[in-house]
Amino acid sequence: MTDRLTAGDTAPDFSLASDTEEQVSLADLRGKKVIVYFYPAAMTPGCTKQACDFSESLDSLRGAGYEVLGVSKDKPAKLAKFRERDALTLTLLSDEDLAVHQAYGAYDTKKLYGKEVEGVIRSTFVIDEEGKVELAQYNVKATGHVAKLRRDLGLD
Repeated sequence: MTDRLTAGDTAPDFSLASDTEEQVSLADLRGKKVIVYFYPAAMTPGCTKQACDFSESLDSLRGAGYEVLGVSKDKPAKLAKFRERDALTLTLLSDEDLAVHQAYGAYDTKKLYGKEVEGVIRSTFVIDEEGKVELAQYNVKATGHVAKLRRDLGLD
């Protein structure tokens, strides 16, 4: 079982390639609040719903001082297709070797159809301006998650 992050922990730093092949580093976002969410795979129904919900909410999240980063093990080219296909406006990051997933406890043994498998645990982290974890949510639902997160953050 991977160690899970909790509120008050220092968020593990990372630098990953985006869907536009740019490097995005958590350290470069110091001074902003950042929502980092991990999802299993681009262009699957649940992940599409979640990404679209984040995109639709992005202007108001940014207005409240949050940046949003979606992280998966997909290659940047697949992420670019995902962004174009679904008109996504958030930044999508590629973590092909799963190192960042593991640092955040978002890749571990989970139950899938009654069997134990290794896989991505749909997770969301809110990181404050100093790089500390403000909120760590594991095993979140794809549908309705953004609305719940907004409520948890006191935005709705």
